[in-house]
Amino acid sequence: MTTNPDEYSALSELWRKYKTSGSLEARDRLILHYSALVKYVATRVAVGLPQSVEQSDLVSYGIFGLIDAIDKFDTERGIKFESYAIRRIRGAIIDELRSIDWVPRSVRTKAKTVESAFASLEAKLGRSPTDVEMAKALGMSEHDLQNIYTQLSFVGVVALDEIFPRSGDRAEATSLAESIPDRTEGPMGLYEVEEVRQLLASAINRMPEREKVVLTLYYYEGLTLAEIGDVLGVTESRVCQIHTRAVLQLRARLQSVNG
Repeated sequence: MTTNPDEYSALSELWRKYKTSGSLEARDRLILHYSALVKYVATRVAVGLPQSVEQSDLVSYGIFGLIDAIDKFDTERGIKFESYAIRRIRGAIIDELRSIDWVPRSVRTKAKTVESAFASLEAKLGRSPTDVEMAKALGMSEHDLQNIYTQLSFVGVVALDEIFPRSGDRAEATSLAESIPDRTEGPMGLYEVEEVRQLLASAINRMPEREKVVLTLYYYEGLTLAEIGDVLGVTESRVCQIHTRAVLQLRARLQSVNG
């Protein structure tokens, strides 16, 4: 977030002052400097959430994550604060969403049913099932299945941002959204030291090309759903369905491995 040597020097001095003396003024200035991170994360989490969830509320939840990150960040570890903070900000937002139980029970039930069907069919077929096969297994038409994807779409975004901790410390956690592979490198090579990331890279690699493209463009390239629709030549709502289908597949594979 720094843009010049003078700003970097001033920021370093703020960190030194806060960590050595606990200066509240220094902390407040750090919060102000990094507040754009909260808006960035809140905007990403808000995509596809129901209108009843206000983005301003997500920002409020995220501020607590930013404060926690500033309080607990170790400047001697040699890691970038932005990367550390984004995890805690996202975690604070997701924790609050969970606490208010914003997802209707009926939606959770549908998500679990579809995930189970994915896992069962993939184990039986040895590949990712098609929507035709999914619809048949669920006893419904393909049109009804697409409608379910649409209904679940706002769950899918949050599901992909859920935290998968490797220890009790959220700073040491990873999330699905942070694990989309860089196409310029071998997916497995990026995550050799992290079992969860290896699993995700493998799962994503086994997906149909369209799902892989949507996940990569959204989470790695940072495109909006509408922009991805332009790239693929489909509507934004269709991209949302594809995204949801991909997330449900990832969750089903993780659960089948960890279950």
